Amino acid sequence: MADPTPGHTAPDTAPPSWRSEDNRSPVLAPHPATVPDTTLPPPSKDTQLLDANTEITHLYLTFAILPPSANTTHQSSGSTTSQNGPPPPAPNLKPFTNPILWPTSVKITMLTLSCIATFLTAYTAGAYSPPQKLLVQDLAHAHSSTAILGGISTFCLGFALAPMFLAPFSEMNGRQPVFVAAGIMFVIFQVVCGVVETLEGMLIARFFLGVGASVFSTMVGGVIADIWPTAERNTPMALFSGAVLCGTGLGPLVSAYMTERWGTDANGNIEEGNGAKWKWIFWHQVILGGALMVALMVFFKESRGSVLLSRKAKALNRWYEQLEEKGFYGVWIDEEEGENGNADVDVDDEEKGVSPSGAKTLQRIRWKVKEDEERGSLTTMIGTSVYRPFHLLFTEPVVFFFSLWAAFAWGVLYLTFGSIPLVFRRQYGWNIEQGGRIFVAMIAGAILATAIGIWQEKMLHHPKWRAAAPAPVTSSSENSASDTEGPNALPYSSDEPKSPSSTTTKENAIWPFLRTNFPTNSPEARLYFTCLTATFLPVGLFIFGFTARPYYHWIAPTIGIGIATMGILSVYLAVFNYLADTYHRYASSALAAQSFCRNILGGVFPLVTAPLFTNLGEGRAGAILGGVAVGLTAVPWVLVWCGSWVRGRSRFALQLEKS
Repeated sequence: MADPTPGHTAPDTAPPSWRSEDNRSPVLAPHPATVPDTTLPPPSKDTQLLDANTEITHLYLTFAILPPSANTTHQSSGSTTSQNGPPPPAPNLKPFTNPILWPTSVKITMLTLSCIATFLTAYTAGAYSPPQKLLVQDLAHAHSSTAILGGISTFCLGFALAPMFLAPFSEMNGRQPVFVAAGIMFVIFQVVCGVVETLEGMLIARFFLGVGASVFSTMVGGVIADIWPTAERNTPMALFSGAVLCGTGLGPLVSAYMTERWGTDANGNIEEGNGAKWKWIFWHQVILGGALMVALMVFFKESRGSVLLSRKAKALNRWYEQLEEKGFYGVWIDEEEGENGNADVDVDDEEKGVSPSGAKTLQRIRWKVKEDEERGSLTTMIGTSVYRPFHLLFTEPVVFFFSLWAAFAWGVLYLTFGSIPLVFRRQYGWNIEQGGRIFVAMIAGAILATAIGIWQEKMLHHPKWRAAAPAPVTSSSENSASDTEGPNALPYSSDEPKSPSSTTTKENAIWPFLRTNFPTNSPEARLYFTCLTATFLPVGLFIFGFTARPYYHWIAPTIGIGIATMGILSVYLAVFNYLADTYHRYASSALAAQSFCRNILGGVFPLVTAPLFTNLGEGRAGAILGGVAVGLTAVPWVLVWCGSWVRGRSRFALQLEKS
């Protein structure tokens, strides 16, 4: 279960002079020093040295806090370790930098690895379908293609269930270990798929393959949220979504080629055994997965903020303990802060960066992280991770209808694995390789839809559209909100130029209309363009169904597939962005609900593909699918016009707005 939003920043319990320069926005605070400052501050005349009996003060650590200077020069008079050499060196805190502040090159590397992993996951899902007839001959107890396609269903089942159980491990141990462990499982069971000899073994292997692959898809949203602020998140999310559909298209294309060219020997007989050439459908995926695992182990960094803070706190506390073993107790703080603690902080001085600069005194401290204290046991976390998505699914209308919408779109996507080869064989007499080439339309549609997704976000930030947006609000958390701007509003940049005072008549007619009727500071702003682009899905299905005839050129249904793919991506991107923006700390549960529905329906649709198109024909099948898509296209329209009313009746949304 992906965690699409960074964790809430813990209450800042440190004195003001310990905080970073941009104290009011910890998420966007400047880079902390790579090592704690060990320069000796001027002690007061009556500096009192501490010892092992001095009380320890525990403080919450956030990314906004710059650790104070540690005492490395004044040893306790009662210390028996004064002759044990110099104090230990300070730890390097650079690995624990706020991921939001990582260099662009590191962010691009992380995004590239995540998108490649997602691409390979989708590739694996699509590459399984073309060799189904070869698998019927090769596997024991496999009596039909429908039984073989059960491997797609078990793959999707593992994909749907695994994130709910893996999410707590990610929360406790970070994303990187879960990524690597899931990747190893992915490679191992890809090997099993290549050597298994029975249908039962293949179905089980595909289930665990889906478990490993699920992390590469569901957790990438959390990685993106870790390293990009909300204002910059749409573009990487669009690239991630495009990678999913490109992989879904390329997988069956390559697999169809291998099936047709390598599936039979010179006499037309199907090659059997693990040495069969067509088994490279699995072996080349093993090689790609292994290369990806090496890249993840070398280049993938931990990005979960709460985990980095916990590691930073442990590194500092360990250093303090090592110092105390040498007789160096405490850290240097201003005397006034030592006397007053964290109370009576002057807000004006704090915002100006003013802090007392008088004499220093020593205080013995240890750091802790709020998220660690609030985290329950592993059993409790897994229970919540499993229960809450279904609770949201059946109690929140927004989650229910968005899940239904995304599930249908995903079902149509998986339907293409069987429908494209079937329809083009029935209507045009094509073989499996020729039918596989049609998946190029899916790749092209995904690329175009990705470009549209990036463009529409830029349009929402157009200065003339956002001219009436409220002034930027400065708060202690990225997710905070003002009285006039909802917590889910698109971030407003004060650097954007104001609308010119004199505009053309056309501008005066368009931009005021948009600002009045479609404000960009509304959570539903994410859905404005989706109301239009989502219609691509039913339009594409109608074109595919009604033009797949021998007397129509094959390019017509191919175009329909490309258009439908554009609609699928727009639905996927809109569902993710809207649920993440609306439900904040419950977003991972809301997204897990739609992910479960999406993958379950994706596993069911391939099983009904052949009966649907064979019994009803291409026209009626396309009409039924297109009709359902038309009905679900109303979902974003309802929220655009009635979104505030719907959210006003949501217990979770109201709770988040109040907080």
